[in-house]
Amino acid sequence: MHATLPLLQATDFPPLRRAQLTTLQVNLGYRCNQACVHCHVNAGPTRTEMMDAAGVDLVLDVLARRGIGTLDLTGGAPELHLQFRRLVRAARSLGATVIDRCNLTVLQEAGQDDLADFLAEQQVRIVASLPCYTQENVDSQRGAGVFARSIAALGELNALGYGRDGGLVLDLVYNPLGPVLPGPQDKLEADYKRELDERFGIVFNRLLTLANMPIKRFGSTLVSKGRFAAYMTLLHDSHRPENLERVMCRELVSVDWQGYLYDCDFNQMLGLALQLPGRPRPHLRDLLEQDLAGRPIAVADHCYGCTAGQGSSCGGALG
Repeated sequence: MHATLPLLQATDFPPLRRAQLTTLQVNLGYRCNQACVHCHVNAGPTRTEMMDAAGVDLVLDVLARRGIGTLDLTGGAPELHLQFRRLVRAARSLGATVIDRCNLTVLQEAGQDDLADFLAEQQVRIVASLPCYTQENVDSQRGAGVFARSIAALGELNALGYGRDGGLVLDLVYNPLGPVLPGPQDKLEADYKRELDERFGIVFNRLLTLANMPIKRFGSTLVSKGRFAAYMTLLHDSHRPENLERVMCRELVSVDWQGYLYDCDFNQMLGLALQLPGRPRPHLRDLLEQDLAGRPIAVADHCYGCTAGQGSSCGGALG
């Protein structure tokens, strides 16, 4: 795999500083039941990196001590972590909103028969990957049969009240198939809602559009195909300064499976640590005492992926 960090470190991206911390995004590990072409984590079935029980306890300590309102769980497939359900129950008991970044097919994995019921019982907000509403596009990006399994999982979630007005929150995530920016989020959402309802009777709340980041598996593919420079030019040329105030790194901290801190999930994958004086690799333990508001954010050239066009964040388009 081609390393992309050396291609991204020289940057003229504008400096950023943190606002108040509202979201703890925790990568529980890289094990996943899928190995998607666009994956910026390089997750897959053979990965073994997973947060230990002490790390899970520390996450809960930080949530309680700092009064953080949202716990955003990602991976890999976070649901495959053996501590996932304990963590969700405990975080919900603290009053935190829990987001599960779900690939949908995990609901059909062995031993996960009651996973959908658990998520509904705990009122977990589901943010589910579905890069298109057609079988051809989804299966080409995520593997044969993934689309059919995803539709079956969405039907199961709908039956539990997910995605319906006044019910449990089910958002879908769209990624472009290649090195292009996502189309307008509101138009894509209307297309998704029409196609999924008419063809499968599937409903959901919102569509979140995300730009593909030129890092890890996707970035390496661009390098191999000689398209990396062209994609970076597109991101630079599409930069919109007004998106800077709404980028996710201003209010979110990303935590890796070992407990180390980053300004966002993309920086985590590149190894760009959160900046804290006297701490070359800040850890969750530091959040028990440290207030990050006003601290500088580590930036590199991939950050243009968040400010290009309509903008891109874990919550979808920025404007």
